[in-house]
Amino acid sequence: MVFSSKLIEDAVNEFSKLPGIGKKTALRMVLHLLKLEKENVHAFTKAISDMRDSIVFCKQCHNVSDTLLCDICSNPARDKTQICVVESIRDVIAVESTGQYNGLYHLLGGILSPLDGIGPDQLNISTLYHRAKNNDTQELIMALSPTIEGDTTVYYIAKQVADLPVKITTIARGISFGGELEYADEMTLARSIAKRLPIDNYVTLGKNS
Repeated sequence: MVFSSKLIEDAVNEFSKLPGIGKKTALRMVLHLLKLEKENVHAFTKAISDMRDSIVFCKQCHNVSDTLLCDICSNPARDKTQICVVESIRDVIAVESTGQYNGLYHLLGGILSPLDGIGPDQLNISTLYHRAKNNDTQELIMALSPTIEGDTTVYYIAKQVADLPVKITTIARGISFGGELEYADEMTLARSIAKRLPIDNYVTLGKNS
C-alpha cells in the first residue's frame, strides 16, 4: 500500500495495530477522520488519551474504573452477599447486559492455563479468598467460560475456599462446551445466570461427561 502522505501512513499503521483491523479498514478510518471537523477529531483523540492515562482498576473487584472503587462495588443497591467470578471486563459487560444479576463481581484477569504459563499467582484468586472470608459474601457464582481451562479454574477456586461457609454455584450449561462467554447471546446467558447450579452438581456432571 503506497501513501502520498507520511502522516496518513503513520496513522494507518497505528490503527492497523488494533485487533481485527487490517490496513484497508485502517485506511477507511483515517480517511473518515480527515472528513471530520478538527474539533471532532480532537475530542476523539482526547477521549482515548484521557481513558488510557486516567483509568484505574477497582481495588475490590479489579474491574476498570474511573475511581478507586468502581460504580458497581460502591452501589448500595447491589447485593453484597453475591460475587460473580468472571475472567475479564468483557464478561462483566456480558452479564450486566442480561439484566438478571444484581450482585458484585470479581475479575480473575484470566483463567488457569499451565501451557501458557498462567498459574494461580498470575490471577486475582488470593483477593477473591480475602473478600469471601472477610465480607458478607454468601455465594460465589462461577461464571467462567465452559472450557477445560475454565473448569480447571472453577475446581481450583472451589478447593481454595472449601474452608469458608460460602455457597459455590456455577452458571447453567446453557452455553456450549468450548465456547467463550463473551460470544454467548444475551438470552442464553440470562438463562444460565438464572438457572445456576450448586458446585456439587457441576462436579458430578463434569465427571459423567
